[in-house]
Amino acid sequence: MFLDYVKIYIKSGDGGNGCVSFRREKYVPKGGPNGGDGGKGGSIIFKANSQLTTLIDFRYKAHYRAGRGEHGMGGDKTGKNAEDVIIKVPCGSIIKDAETGEVLTELLNDKEEKIILKGGKGGKGNTHFKTSTNQAPRTAEKGKPGEEKTVVIELKLIADVGLVGFPNAGKSTLISKISSAKPKIADYPFTTLVPNLGIVKYKEYDSFVVADIPGIIEGASSGKGLGIQFLRHIERTRLLLFLIDTTKFSGQEKTFLKEYKTLLKELENYEADLLGKPKILCFTKTDAITDKLKAKLEKVKTDTDKILISSVTGDNLGKLKDVIWKKLHRHEK
Repeated sequence: MFLDYVKIYIKSGDGGNGCVSFRREKYVPKGGPNGGDGGKGGSIIFKANSQLTTLIDFRYKAHYRAGRGEHGMGGDKTGKNAEDVIIKVPCGSIIKDAETGEVLTELLNDKEEKIILKGGKGGKGNTHFKTSTNQAPRTAEKGKPGEEKTVVIELKLIADVGLVGFPNAGKSTLISKISSAKPKIADYPFTTLVPNLGIVKYKEYDSFVVADIPGIIEGASSGKGLGIQFLRHIERTRLLLFLIDTTKFSGQEKTFLKEYKTLLKELENYEADLLGKPKILCFTKTDAITDKLKAKLEKVKTDTDKILISSVTGDNLGKLKDVIWKKLHRHEK
């Protein structure tokens, strides 16, 4: 099961209390204070893990608490620090404060980590309070309390290419043909209910990652269909591949780019910066249309690269990979 949005409660550990203690050796008169400091409470740390692809684990555990530091002891013994709690999340996770919406951190790379809540500091033992006028202090500090917070974890998939299109535009079929991904494929709308990732091998040693985003419909940016539930994943892709189903065309030239313009509008309504990404326009299912319609589509003028493909027959899939590869490396930072 794919899960890309969760809310959890986290609490760092309290610091241990300082100790009030005095030396009591038989032959050491007026031995003085020897109370140790309290140990530090455990911190809450989020760490990115490239082996994870979903937040499903948080469905079964939504509360994370770090331990408290041990109290100080006599003999100047400092209490043991509590262990930190490391919460593993997929690469591409954003951690937000659930109340304010403030972004606390964004973990993009494997093993990248961030302390979200620091453990409480241990209190000082009475040794620290000894002075020339107070040689037997009976005062020690209490440990500092830990912090607590409810946070939202939001996952945005990281991919090179994002497939964008209306339901049944051929996104799942395409990703199943050019990669080893096995998405659900059927002849009814919204067969893809969760994003799918596929690694596409290019020539002998290279590869790139493609994300199949569930179908967008007109009004998705305002909540229709699957709404903006999966639009967030498009933000992390480097290139947008728009898929348009050619079997819907009546042959009128003005209908060719209607869906493309609608998709652009929905992306703009969601996040205007998305339109600044490099784009490729792909007319799909060309095995099911006439040669006359193909000829018309070849002549359509667009604002970006255009290619006609058939995932069923494999027509132009090799050319599509070439175009994607060149475009990705042309726009590399």
